[in-house]
Amino acid sequence: MTGVFRPVPRASRAPRAPLAPRAPRAPRRRAAIAVLGAVLAAAALASGCGIRTTSVPVDAGAAPSRVPCKLPSADVTTRSPDSVAAPVYLVCASQLVTVDRPVPAGASGSGALGAARALLDQVRQSPPESERRAGFSTAVPAGLRVEPSRAGDPAGTLRLSSQPEDLSEVALAQLVCTYAENEALVTQGSVVLGGPGEYPARGYLCTSQTKARPQDGTTPDVLDLD
Repeated sequence: MTGVFRPVPRASRAPRAPLAPRAPRAPRRRAAIAVLGAVLAAAALASGCGIRTTSVPVDAGAAPSRVPCKLPSADVTTRSPDSVAAPVYLVCASQLVTVDRPVPAGASGSGALGAARALLDQVRQSPPESERRAGFSTAVPAGLRVEPSRAGDPAGTLRLSSQPEDLSEVALAQLVCTYAENEALVTQGSVVLGGPGEYPARGYLCTSQTKARPQDGTTPDVLDLD
């Protein structure tokens, strides 16, 4: 019939093939949750133990040095037949430690002044290589000298070229303890030292505290002599 619109029939579509079913996600999600839980548990454990986590490398520094403060028997200073071994206090590991040094055999026979000069020669000289390797050093000035006592000084007084109080605490402790090992240099239990000035001589004690902490300003103990 003319003038009448008739829809054109559409071509029939082929039926869609059914989609393949998706794999279940539950196992993968559960695995991710398990890993995250393990990480959180490790972080909580570290914080509970007082350990701080950091992403920055930590430099702990070099290992502390250790020095033996003891000479092997092969490195002990050899002495000539006309010398004797005398203990001298050197510095090692911030303490005073004795080493045997050769002094002339006649030093002790020449009186207190001769013995004092012989020991001072040893305690002020730079340690040889074998002693330096073991950690030994000295703080006694190389130019320090010991002089005779003066009129009016207490018995046994030794006069130094520097006022004892002007030496470093370590140097004075070295000298006092070295002299205290020699009976000829000890008067009533102390080493009596004075300086080049007019100050009166004083007695100095070498104690266990002096040897353990020679850098302490309160050592060696001082005695005012009448």
